[in-house]
Amino acid sequence: MKFHPIDFKAADWKLLDSFEDRTVFQTREWLQFVSECQGAAPVLAELREGAEVWGYFTGLTFSKFGLKVLGSSFPGWTTPYIGFNLRTGVSRRAALEALERFAWDDLKCLHLEVSDPHFTFDDAEALGFKAEYYGSYRTDLTKPEAELFNGMDSACRRCVRKAEKSGVKIEEAHDLAFADEYYEQLKDVFAKQSLVPTYSVDRVRSLVKNLEPTGRLLLIRARDPEGKCIATGIYPGYNKIAEFWGNASFRAYQNLRPNEACHWYAIRHWKQRGTEIFDWGGEGTYKEKYGCKPHRVPWFTKSRYQIVGALRNEARNMFARKQKFLGWLQGNRTAAERAPAEE
Repeated sequence: MKFHPIDFKAADWKLLDSFEDRTVFQTREWLQFVSECQGAAPVLAELREGAEVWGYFTGLTFSKFGLKVLGSSFPGWTTPYIGFNLRTGVSRRAALEALERFAWDDLKCLHLEVSDPHFTFDDAEALGFKAEYYGSYRTDLTKPEAELFNGMDSACRRCVRKAEKSGVKIEEAHDLAFADEYYEQLKDVFAKQSLVPTYSVDRVRSLVKNLEPTGRLLLIRARDPEGKCIATGIYPGYNKIAEFWGNASFRAYQNLRPNEACHWYAIRHWKQRGTEIFDWGGEGTYKEKYGCKPHRVPWFTKSRYQIVGALRNEARNMFARKQKFLGWLQGNRTAAERAPAEE
C-alpha cells in the first residue's frame, strides 16, 4: 500500500466526509482553521494498492526550527486528533507504515506525529514510534437523556437546576463577536491561576469564521437574569463524535452555575443530532462529575533523526516556561494597577 497526494482544493470532500470514522477535525473547514492559525499547509493523501483505494490520510505540514514536520495532529493546535479514514478491515498499522514512507520520501519531512481515535498502542510498537496518548473523558450519548442526567453527580445535577432557577438563559450564537466575548471570559479564567491563555483571540475568530457556517460548531452564551453574557462554550461536532473545545465564564457570576448549564445544553444538543460520543476535550478531574469515563487516544511520534525529536521536546518545554512567565508578568501588572498611587 502506498499514499498518493491529493490536491486540497480539488478534493472530493463529499466522498471524504462519507466515511463512518470521519471526525470534524478532518473536514476542509477545520483544516483551513488550523492552516490559518499555524501557518501550515494541509495534506491529503489517498491510500492505494494497485488500482484499489483503501482510504485516506489527513494532516498538515509546517516548519519548526527550519525542519519540515508532518502533523496529524500536533501539540498546540487545539486539535486533539486527525488521522486516517479507512475502509472496514484495513489495518491501521499498515496505513501508519505507509504514512511513514510518504512523510520521509514524498513530503521530505524530518518529523512525524499522528493521533487517531481508532489506533491501539500496539499499532506503533513494531514500527519504532514513540507511543504517547491524548487523555480525555467521554460520555456515551446513546443513553437516554434521563440516564445521562442521573449519571451525573448529585452536586452537578443541583448546579444545573440552580442555573435554571436563578434565571440563567442559554442561547446559541452565530456571530463573530462571540469570539471576543469568549476570550474576555477566558482571560479571567486564566488570571485566577496567574496564567494567560495559551492562544490569542485571533484563533477563536478563525474557528468561528471557518466552522460556524457549516453547522458543525455549537457556540452558546449563558446570560444572567439581567441579560449579561456571563459564560460561553464552544463545542464542535460531526458524525459520531462531538467535542468540548472551550468554555469560559466570569468568576463573579460562577455562583449562578452557568458552566454546568452550558455543558448540559451541549450534551443534549449533540445527542438530538444523532451524535454517539461527547468527548470532554482533555483531562481535568472536575469533568468526572458529569458521569463521563476516562478515555485515551494514542499519539505516535517519530523522527527521521534522533536530534529532531530532542528539538521537539525542548520546544514543548520552552512553551510551558513561556506561559508561566507571561502569567507571572500579567499577575504583577494587575497587582500594580490595583495598588494605590504614591502621593
